[in-house]
Amino acid sequence: MTACAGRYATGPGADGTTGCRSRGCGGCARCWDVTWSRAPAFPNGGDGLVSTVDDYHAFQRMLLNKGVHRGERVLSRAAVELMTMDHLTDGQRAGKDAFFASQGAGGFGRQGGFGFGMAVRTFRRDHAGVGQFGWDGGLGTSAYADPAEDLDGVLLTQAAMDAPDTLRLSQDFWTTAYQVSDLSM
Repeated sequence: MTACAGRYATGPGADGTTGCRSRGCGGCARCWDVTWSRAPAFPNGGDGLVSTVDDYHAFQRMLLNKGVHRGERVLSRAAVELMTMDHLTDGQRAGKDAFFASQGAGGFGRQGGFGFGMAVRTFRRDHAGVGQFGWDGGLGTSAYADPAEDLDGVLLTQAAMDAPDTLRLSQDFWTTAYQVSDLSM
């Protein structure tokens, strides 16, 4: 993995980062500033990672390889297993499902469970099978890995996940990825 990933970018556009488009209030598009162009006063562990497609892909491949990247162990096998397994109780899962249903989030949040820092699929839905792990970010990121299919993909957009078109784009991306994966086997 390269040194490009971090908590903030060194300058807007200098490292390939860009703003995000959101539908905003009233349905009109607006442009967001690159919020991550400077170190925050108080870092929040729940958001703000800035990265590249290549680094995100390398991270996912490392997880699919049980902690090994380019022949070098980065994480222990046990750490990867803990990260990519569901840790929710039945009560937590019910609360999560009720929250996402109330937000009108389409299929997002309905993967079943959560590991450490990522969503974990606990039931088959669409093309994705049990064991798929990754994340849908509210600012247009969708990145998942599927150990059963040895498949991973990263979709980075400039569109927040607050519009039906962005949700459909993500769903179409994953449908296509799984269809292409089936052709290559």
